[in-house]
Amino acid sequence: MKMNRTHLFISISFVALFMVLIIQVNWIFETAKIKEELFNEKANMVLSRTTDALRSDAETCRKIGACAENNAASDLVVKLGENEIHKIDSLLRHYMKFYNFHIDYTFVVAKPISLAVANESGFANYIYNKRLEEEESKNGIELKLIFPEKKQFILAEMGSLFITSVILILIVLFLFWRTIHSLIKEKKISEYTTDFLNNMTHEFKTPLTNIALAGKMILKDSTTVRGDKINHYSEIILEENEKLRLQVEQMLSMTALERGEIPLQKSELDFHALIHGSLNSISIQIENKQGNLKLKLNAERCVLMGDKTQLTNALCNLLDNAIKYSMEKPELTVQTFNNGQNLIVVVSDEGIGIDKEYHKKVFDKFFRVPTGDVHDVKGFGLGLAYIKKIVELHGGTIELRSEKGKGTTFTITFPNAK
Repeated sequence: MKMNRTHLFISISFVALFMVLIIQVNWIFETAKIKEELFNEKANMVLSRTTDALRSDAETCRKIGACAENNAASDLVVKLGENEIHKIDSLLRHYMKFYNFHIDYTFVVAKPISLAVANESGFANYIYNKRLEEEESKNGIELKLIFPEKKQFILAEMGSLFITSVILILIVLFLFWRTIHSLIKEKKISEYTTDFLNNMTHEFKTPLTNIALAGKMILKDSTTVRGDKINHYSEIILEENEKLRLQVEQMLSMTALERGEIPLQKSELDFHALIHGSLNSISIQIENKQGNLKLKLNAERCVLMGDKTQLTNALCNLLDNAIKYSMEKPELTVQTFNNGQNLIVVVSDEGIGIDKEYHKKVFDKFFRVPTGDVHDVKGFGLGLAYIKKIVELHGGTIELRSEKGKGTTFTITFPNAK
């Protein structure tokens, strides 16, 4: 149900955003049309006022008419005198300034036959025609005002509006993506936290139950000779208390590392010796399960600067995971070798393996690979996150290679080995 609600929310949000973007884009195009209509209105007003002024100048109109009668050329400007050309140009400049219309232009005084030629040139939308009415009955001469940069002018006029709209659209898209990404991330964290709390409850419940049971048995036998039983129950209480302490310590250590509250106490250490030391506490688990451990410590450079305690804990966590997720009899291999100045540590097992879809998630805090029953294997989902953090604090990297049913291999690379 929750998943469906999340998908419904994302779908509705996407549709709403898409509609807003369509409206915004449509509004930009409508604004461009309005700007073009305003441009056309100004151009026609300039042309109309200019032709009216020319019509009132009988001498100029007479010369234009005479020029039209004596020439078959479509553009009469080249045949007109300088005075007539200057007269027309000055009128156009005057009225363009009057209407606050600042754009480069050219003009043509031509016969109507030239209209088809102008349309074929592909610039018809930039050409504005107005007949010189005094000559309409004779030659129908037209004054044509041409704006080659009309498109660029309109875009420049709405430039700030267009750029602002594009920026706002991009910001909205980015914020929408971030919101959806955060929502999905928060949902995953919520799921991980729920699993973590369930696992923590189970992990704490078992030792607390054992401690309470041992305490009750001590009270129950208080009137009898206690001897070995008291020692046995006391050992149970101490062991279960130690388990609780280690579990709490693991959670607190991970939190402290995230906040940088545990400074690493680095010193020069032999990593082969560290491996042998880590195996002292792990070998008992392997023996109990009748497993086998192979050591292939071939690295010649195995000395590096590191925190012995944190690296030991990380290696123990890695080996402990390998034992937990193995079949009946764990088969583990620990090997080392050098790659240039790097120390390579490889820990592999022949256990249940990890599906490829979970490879990128196993290093996330609280994440545990689903196994059908969350309590089949104990843990909080902090082990691999802790290991990765420790390795990275030592300047190293950790890589996972695994296949379902065929085991898992972790490869750790430490730089600057000696």
